[in-house]
Amino acid sequence: MESWSRPDVPVLPGQGSTPKIWCTASATLVEASADETARLYVCGITPYDATHLGHASSYLAYDTLQRVWLDAGYEVHYAQNITDVDDPLLERANATGVDWRELAESQVALFRSDMQHLRILPPEDYVAVTEVIDPIASAVEILRERGLAYPVDTPDSAAGDDLYFDVRAAADDVWHLGAESNLDDVTMAAFFAERGGDPDRPGKRDPMDPLLWRAARDGEPSWPSIVGEGRPGWHIECSVIALQHLGSDFTVQGGGSDLVFPHHDMSAGHAAALSGRPLAKVFSHAGMVAYEGEKMSKSLGNLVLVSKLVAAGVDPRAIRLAILDNHYRSDWEWADGRLDAAVARLAAWTAAFGPATTGDAAAAVSDAVSGSAETLLAAVRTRLADDLDTPSVLALLDAAASTGVDDPALVRTLIDAFLGVRL
Repeated sequence: MESWSRPDVPVLPGQGSTPKIWCTASATLVEASADETARLYVCGITPYDATHLGHASSYLAYDTLQRVWLDAGYEVHYAQNITDVDDPLLERANATGVDWRELAESQVALFRSDMQHLRILPPEDYVAVTEVIDPIASAVEILRERGLAYPVDTPDSAAGDDLYFDVRAAADDVWHLGAESNLDDVTMAAFFAERGGDPDRPGKRDPMDPLLWRAARDGEPSWPSIVGEGRPGWHIECSVIALQHLGSDFTVQGGGSDLVFPHHDMSAGHAAALSGRPLAKVFSHAGMVAYEGEKMSKSLGNLVLVSKLVAAGVDPRAIRLAILDNHYRSDWEWADGRLDAAVARLAAWTAAFGPATTGDAAAAVSDAVSGSAETLLAAVRTRLADDLDTPSVLALLDAAASTGVDDPALVRTLIDAFLGVRL
């Protein structure tokens, strides 16, 4: 699948530090280090109603991580999936009378446009589920051969039975249920029922066993495969795509906090069962964005879409700044006032650091950054290496803008390199 154009990332003088980010599995800050290449997987969209600000916030979090890695001297290999066949997409297609392929294609195109407007760094590997049906089916067959996948009677399918993952049989020293989510049994059970699981399905060995392969039904898309006619379950797609493009033990698995369980936990379990290794070293999650008192979600329909903001004339740079003013793993609520504040901030920064600003015209910076752009750069690097603390970075830049800097060009460059905002 085609990705989108990559924005230039300026190179700054010196070199930053390897960032520490919060790992959900260990509930600690962990250094997101690698030998030479940091490997990142972030779960992609199910292509309908793209791209709302919850999406944008999550992808901007891992855009920031990539920028900090680049400044620390790492190469970055980034992979992302597109869930272009799944129940919610099919339901939306049926409800609107649009072919599911056309709906997916149009929404992926819109997502690409949104990401380009926001200057989000694209994945090197942008992979649709429909492009990897055979590798997924082969992985399911391996799990079945190892006794970790089993059939559940499916009378409404003429193609055979659905296949499920045996979470208890798969548990070992590498993975067990809850290993990545770090949740208790009661919470996992509640999330499993709320987030696409089917705990009450008759014939399952354990209520928490997730679907690996859905046997073909009338009126649904399906593909012939080694495990029969059908289509993949949700979690196995990310396991296979990640292993295929990044290998096991990659640096960071990222996504929104609503994916902690079951998606990321189960994806890690499938991958561990296939490779014998952990899926990733760090399991990272971005917070949720609310609007009008509720989490912004497709099911509720309380969406603020990037494309509509841009179409209304909103500067995408202001959208970035409005999002970056919130710590990436905190839950927060969108309001129009946030955008107004971001527009004002962008104007103040442009006046202070923009191309028309000269060193002769700039005053000394405040004591908070020790009077120089170089000291400001060091302070920004310190904040970003500490769990991507973008709100503190914005506050540092606000202070510098109010008093002036001795090298506006350097500050302009660091804003572009770290925040993706070109003044």
